[in-house]
Amino acid sequence: MTDDTDDIDDADDPLRAPPGERSVPELLRFGVVNVDKPAGPSSHQLSAWVRDAINDTLAALDPDGPRIDGVAHAGTLDPKVTGCLPTLTGTATRMAQVFLEGSKEYVSVLELHGPAPSDFRSVVAEFETELYQKPPRKSAVTRRLRTRTIHELDVLELEERRALLRIGCESGTYVRKLCHDLGLAAGVGAHMGHLRRTATDPFDDRDLHTLQDLTDALAWAEEGDEGFLREVVRPAEDALVHLPSVTVAPSAARNVATGAPVYAPGVIESDLDASDAAPGPERDADTDAPLVACFIPNGTAVCLGRLVGDPDVDSGVAVALERVLL
Repeated sequence: MTDDTDDIDDADDPLRAPPGERSVPELLRFGVVNVDKPAGPSSHQLSAWVRDAINDTLAALDPDGPRIDGVAHAGTLDPKVTGCLPTLTGTATRMAQVFLEGSKEYVSVLELHGPAPSDFRSVVAEFETELYQKPPRKSAVTRRLRTRTIHELDVLELEERRALLRIGCESGTYVRKLCHDLGLAAGVGAHMGHLRRTATDPFDDRDLHTLQDLTDALAWAEEGDEGFLREVVRPAEDALVHLPSVTVAPSAARNVATGAPVYAPGVIESDLDASDAAPGPERDADTDAPLVACFIPNGTAVCLGRLVGDPDVDSGVAVALERVLL
């Protein structure tokens, strides 16, 4: 394994400080905010406001340092939809794909077009399965038939022509289409009323922050009070906690920063083993190998990649790179 004791100039070292020891500018350039999206603005507009607010504070606190180019959110919410919109800042936008690996949860009002049938709860229970869905005409993706899994579908309340649903589902599920199909199955027709996203792995609605919270926290940080900002803006590593992790030596991480894969001798510890790696003799990253997050021992994120080899052997590639996070 490469010796980690060589002297490296701090200015040239690509490795970040540990997540809990970063300055406010460092935090803003590699952070995540669990935004409580209000009804009205689009997800794109809200992201632009977050970017501009952060850049104003960076200009005040670190005028010679770089601004962030943008932010990335965890899946678009329509303007009328509210709730959990985790937003990655600066360099952390490189890890936006992690939100595709987890599940999402919503609470929705189902507006029935007639009285609910007596077997309505049984009808709803039939949809707790893998479903075929085609994206709506106004969606930003190709309209082709695909499957999405509904993990949980609970009727929280039921009135004559209105039901309150809790929906735990695979990322990319169209709740509006689900509501339409529920109405057809119930024999009365239905459409989606109010919709609120309550969770996006690994975040949920227990620690949401409004845009006002963020702007207040940034203003106080500019005046020297960082406490609230560190509650609102969290280290970007917090967006990776639901993924399997691989801990690598700092020397291996520095090689990753220049584009090298993670070689097995550089792995210190892994949640996975050879049985989880990409199948087949080629061990190609273009398979269904699990997405993993790689860290150094102090908790700093290094990269996202696919496990393609045994991390416990003395040679060969263990993790093929997808996104370098340094």
